[in-house]
Amino acid sequence: MHDDRVSPLPSGSRFPGLRRRGFLAATGAATLGAFPLAACGGSGDGGDPRTGGTPRRGGRLRAAFAGGGASETLDPHRANLFADAARAKALFDKLADYGPDLAARPRLAERWEPNGTLDRWQVTLREAVFHDGRPVTAEDVLHSYRRIVDPREAFRAKASLEPVDLDASRATGPRSVEFVLKRPTAEFPNVLAAFGAYIVPAHAGDFDGGPVGSGPFRFVSFAPGRSAVFRRFDDHWDGAPYLDEVEFVVANEESARVNALLGGQVEYAHELNPTTARAHEGKRQIDVVRLRNSAMQAFCMKTDRPPFDDVRVRRAFFLIADREELVDAALSGAGETGNDLFGKGYEYYADGLPQREQDLEQARFLLRRAGAEDLRVTLDTSAVAAGFTEAASVFRDQAKRAGVTVDVRMGSKDSYWSDILDGGTLCCYRSGAMPIESHISQRLLTGSTTNATHWRHRDFDALYRQAQSTRDTKDRAAVYGRMQRRLYAEGGFLVWGFADWIIGTARTVRGVEADAPANTLDWARFDKVWLA
Repeated sequence: MHDDRVSPLPSGSRFPGLRRRGFLAATGAATLGAFPLAACGGSGDGGDPRTGGTPRRGGRLRAAFAGGGASETLDPHRANLFADAARAKALFDKLADYGPDLAARPRLAERWEPNGTLDRWQVTLREAVFHDGRPVTAEDVLHSYRRIVDPREAFRAKASLEPVDLDASRATGPRSVEFVLKRPTAEFPNVLAAFGAYIVPAHAGDFDGGPVGSGPFRFVSFAPGRSAVFRRFDDHWDGAPYLDEVEFVVANEESARVNALLGGQVEYAHELNPTTARAHEGKRQIDVVRLRNSAMQAFCMKTDRPPFDDVRVRRAFFLIADREELVDAALSGAGETGNDLFGKGYEYYADGLPQREQDLEQARFLLRRAGAEDLRVTLDTSAVAAGFTEAASVFRDQAKRAGVTVDVRMGSKDSYWSDILDGGTLCCYRSGAMPIESHISQRLLTGSTTNATHWRHRDFDALYRQAQSTRDTKDRAAVYGRMQRRLYAEGGFLVWGFADWIIGTARTVRGVEADAPANTLDWARFDKVWLA
C-alpha cells in the first residue's frame, strides 16, 4: 500500500487513556528514552526478538496503528490501510502469503501445481476450520474470489484476480480447486497471496458485528476508529497463538503512538519515523524492529509529456540524484540507496546492474543534447508520507547544481495520490512491498490502472507476457532481467532509496519478526508474538 491516508483520532473514544490528551500526559510523565537500533530489532535483553527466551502463553498485547475513522470495517476484502490489513490477518487466512523475498508461501493452500501450459492450476487446501467449527472448503474459496470480483464492488484484490476465469474454475473435491486462467500465468501463486485475497465462509454475512474467519484469532469486539479486540483461536491450523488476546488501538499521529508506548498504554507501535528512532537511541526504554526494504522511495517522471518524453532528460535526472544524500536527509539514514529499480532484495531483482552515482557533468551534457540547458520543472510533493517534503527540498538543491530549476509544489494530503496519478510531470512517490511481477503488472504495462509514469510500450508488454508463459524459473528470471535493464536505462521511476519500516515495542515483547517487509506474511503477525 502506498496510499495510507488516515482520519483524525475520534475525540469521543471510549478508551480515554488513548486520547490525544492522555498521550501528551504520558510524554510529560516519561523521559523520552532511547533504544539500541540493531539491524534485526531489539528485545528485552538486548538480543534478537526472535530468540528472546522460551515462548510463554497468556496476556493481552495492545497494538497502536493509524486508522481510518468511523468508516472502518472488518470486511477483509475492503482492507486498504495497514490497520485494516493487520486486523484482517488476525481474523482470516489467505491461500498464500509473501515471504521476505516476496515469493509466495503456502498458507491455507497446502500445495499448488500447474498444467503443462500454465493456464490451469490445481490447488489443494490443508485441513483447516473456521472459528465456528466448519471446515474450510473449496466452495468457500470460490465464493470468496467471486465476491472479490463482483462488478458492483471495488474490492482491493479485484485487479489481482483478473487473470482467473472464475466462471470456468471449479471445486474438484472438498479441499481441491481447479483454477482456469485466461492466459498462461507462471506467477499464479502471487494471485493467491494478493493483498486482500482472504478466504471467508460461503455463508458470511455480518463482518463488523461478529465476523467468522479461519485466522489465529477470533472476534470479541469492534468499535470503528477506536479499538478491536480478538481472542486466541485454539484450533488454528498453524497452532494456537501464544497471546490470550490482541487489541488493535487507533492512534493516528506518530507522536501519539510513541507516547502511548513510552507511557505503557500499548506494547506495540506501528510506523515510527526515523527521527523518532534516532532521538531515542541508547536509552533502552523501548525496543525497535526495522523492517528492511519495506518502502520504495522515488521520483516519478511522466514519460509521455515534456520534458520527460525525451529519454535524455530522464537519464540526466538519474544522474542528478545523490542517493546517499537523499537517504541521509529524507530518511535520517533509515534505509538503503536505490538503483532506479523496484524490489531491491526481492525475487527476480536485477542486482547485477552498476550502482548509479551522481554525475552532474554528464547530466548537463545530456540536457544540452536535449535542448534543455535552462530546464525548469515542477516537483509535486506532500506531507502525505514521511520524507516526501524533505526529499523534494534536497533534490531541488541537487538539480540546481546541474542548472535545473525545480519548483516544489505542495499538494493536499487527502487527494495527493489521485492527483499525481495523471497530473503533473514530476512527483514524489513511494510503494510498499509487493512482488516485482506485481509491480510491473500494476504500474508498467500499457493497460495498468496505476501507471504513474505513463510507461506504455507494446514490446515491454510482450516481454511481460513471455515471462508469464515461461515455466522454467531461471528462464523467466532472464526475461525479467531484460525488462529491468530497459527500465534502468530509460524508465520513469528514479528510485533513490528503500526505507526501513520502523516498529516500536515494549521491552517485554518477544517474537516480532524483523525479516519481514511491510505487507508480507510475518509483518504484524501477532500469533507468533509473546509477552516475557
